[in-house]
Amino acid sequence: MGQQEKVLAVDFGTSNSAVGVCRDGQAHILEMEADQKTLPTALFFDFEDKVINFGSAAEHALFEGAWGRYMRALKSLLGTPLIRESSVFLGKRMSYIDIVAKFLAELKDRAEVASDERFESVLSGRPVRFHGDPKRDAQAQTDLTECYEKAGFKEIRFMNEPEAAARALAHVLNAGELGLVIDIGGGTSDFTLFQSTSRTEIDIILSEGLRLGGTDFDRLLSFEHIMPLLGKGSQIRHAFGKDTHFAPNGVFADLATWQKIPFLYAPDSRRAAKDLLKYAVEPDKLARLDRVLTDERGHDLAFAVEAAKIDLNKKPLASVDIKLDPLEKGLSAPLYALALEHTLHRPAEQIAQTALQCIEQAGRAPTDVTHLIFVGGSSLMKVVQTSVSNAFPTAQTHHGAALTGIIEGLALASQDL
Repeated sequence: MGQQEKVLAVDFGTSNSAVGVCRDGQAHILEMEADQKTLPTALFFDFEDKVINFGSAAEHALFEGAWGRYMRALKSLLGTPLIRESSVFLGKRMSYIDIVAKFLAELKDRAEVASDERFESVLSGRPVRFHGDPKRDAQAQTDLTECYEKAGFKEIRFMNEPEAAARALAHVLNAGELGLVIDIGGGTSDFTLFQSTSRTEIDIILSEGLRLGGTDFDRLLSFEHIMPLLGKGSQIRHAFGKDTHFAPNGVFADLATWQKIPFLYAPDSRRAAKDLLKYAVEPDKLARLDRVLTDERGHDLAFAVEAAKIDLNKKPLASVDIKLDPLEKGLSAPLYALALEHTLHRPAEQIAQTALQCIEQAGRAPTDVTHLIFVGGSSLMKVVQTSVSNAFPTAQTHHGAALTGIIEGLALASQDL
């Protein structure tokens, strides 16, 4: 690598992405949108104007009802067969590898404009585990490497995301203290146990990961609180005779899952929804399912659930309404604070238990941990913080770099490549 060549640090997230560089030993996060240092990891293929919108522009196009196809959470497809599925968009057949590459190329272009530099080398964050299965995990990194190559990068390196955050936040520990990064992103939860050797140097002891994150929280809330309005749990008559059966859960589970929503707009899924409506005991509910797939409103539901989750987490409210006007004017579903905690209690406990396993594997005790460092947008969920903090009762907690810790650490690490 040439001495003057810069390395672009990229935090490619399930929900949001950020890029940065290191200048004079300091991390600099580059502006991706006006006054914004992150970019929603989203694309909108505008069928009328024949263009691709990225980030907030993609979200605006969706909310405004533009004619096209919205995509989000594509990172979760890495390592699965779905990432190599293809469809025709704007007159060209594209795989989801190609689509992720277009988003990464957009990050590269915006970074070059913001920095007035060109980048051919990238240091990308990655989860400790994309998947629990080692073969699928390795395939996910192979897929992501191909995406970066298609985006125009020639040299691609990776660093575990919580390890990057640990490097950025070494200064909160005194020498000899033990820190645990709790990185809860959109698709995964990652943990790094590290020890401070100085105000700027650390030793990484152990990292662990779990395929569970904020989009899973959304899926659970949507499946439990929204999908019954669309017919989940409803009875469907048999084509012959008087017997009935429950509507199959598969379509509702997929509709509640960010990255699977676009696949439901295929003709076979729409036909299946119409068949359910034809024999539904509660046709009003199944008619909503039919409308969601016909009008391609699945992401509107997902955004409504996400907004209610965030709102209820931020404010001391007993409940909020999940507003479903894009589906049906005046339609809403209440989300109670107790119901939110009940729905997310099990995944929060799973996160806490994996953090404890990380400590146990390192031969340490929970009371040895002096600092808990929460990063990732979903780490801000109180139910997660409570479960993890209860598991490490003597540790100090830090939340100040929840949204920037990973990209800052990647930027700092890029200077050593």
